[in-house]
Amino acid sequence: MMDGSWTAAVMRRIHERVVGSSRTAAISSTSHVWLLGVCYKFDESESSPLAFEHDFSSRILMTYRRGFDSIEGGDSKCFSSDVNWGCMIRSSQMLVAQALLFHRLGRSWRRPLDKSCSLDQECVEILRQFGDSEAAPFSIHNLIEAGKAYNLAAGSWVGPYAMCRSWETLVCKQREAEAAAAQELDDQPLPMAVYIVSGDENGERGGAPVVCVEDAFRHCSESSGGRVDWTPILLLVPLVLGLEELNPRYIPSLRATFTFPQSVGIMGGRPGVSTYIIGVQDENAIYLDPHLVQPVVNLSSNDLDSDATSSYHCNVIRHIPLDTIDPSLAIGFYCRDKDDFDDFCLRASKLADESNGAPLFTVSAETHNLSKPPSQSDDDLGDNGGDQNNEDADGDGSAHEEDDWQLL
Repeated sequence: MMDGSWTAAVMRRIHERVVGSSRTAAISSTSHVWLLGVCYKFDESESSPLAFEHDFSSRILMTYRRGFDSIEGGDSKCFSSDVNWGCMIRSSQMLVAQALLFHRLGRSWRRPLDKSCSLDQECVEILRQFGDSEAAPFSIHNLIEAGKAYNLAAGSWVGPYAMCRSWETLVCKQREAEAAAAQELDDQPLPMAVYIVSGDENGERGGAPVVCVEDAFRHCSESSGGRVDWTPILLLVPLVLGLEELNPRYIPSLRATFTFPQSVGIMGGRPGVSTYIIGVQDENAIYLDPHLVQPVVNLSSNDLDSDATSSYHCNVIRHIPLDTIDPSLAIGFYCRDKDDFDDFCLRASKLADESNGAPLFTVSAETHNLSKPPSQSDDDLGDNGGDQNNEDADGDGSAHEEDDWQLL
């Protein structure tokens, strides 16, 4: 058991770096924290608070950037910054970057604490995939281009459903080009299948989304060009869990997803402000905030140092009450292999069984038709564009003020 005075000192230091909806609400020194599938038990180990902080600061942060090559938006207006409109795009980049980090370096990877240490080149290569230029596969430029079918445009806000579909489109286009070059899956920018888990045949509406085992197999086979039956897979689950507020019935299940070792977090956050939620403690959600404006970093440079990449990590621990997050969100899970996927399905089935009739999603062995039209209008996508687990989704189509996302 850790010494009480030592615990208080450590927690004061962490508290000084905590920014949440209330600056007086400190992280508890006794309650467990779940951070992307890893549990930190502050009351059992003297090292847990510092280990948690090191884990948190090792997660990849994507924020607003200024000074990138201009992107043409609506009315032929050009944007060289994504301030006030790119928060959902940045949140999604963080989620996918985390999946890549887990794939390439494993969940136990941590950034060096000593700045004099050489950079992990594998981590640098991951960051380069998300650089702010058309040359980077997963740049804001390429995501917007891929999302045009879902009415994505520079200067416009983006909803979680449209964001998930934009990633799916971008990865499919890149995979087609790579298949023509006979490139192996592990050499591709995103060496995993992408599966948008949906609740009806068009992925738009209708009850809890369904993870279909046969469809997961199909996605894996297609992503490898039929060379193997199974590949790593990223599951994205867009949801609408309430009207204007999160339905409290779903909070226990949302909290439980962070205990899954496959968890790569949630894109969503506060109403009108998209963030990347990576953990929970008691009734609070711990998140990374994309709303800091930073200059563009030239990640293609060969002489990058720790100072250049430090803007892609964060030491400030922010949290908000779970019951205040926006009901329109998307959950991500990364499964490394078939055994990992089977474990995910067992956990997800158990979670659905224990949801008191309000599952976030369910699991089925049967084939589920995931076909979707190549493009959809705002009317086709509905108010929030995600799967709707209840009948009280926002029907006014209104957009929030300041850095809200457009309800696509």
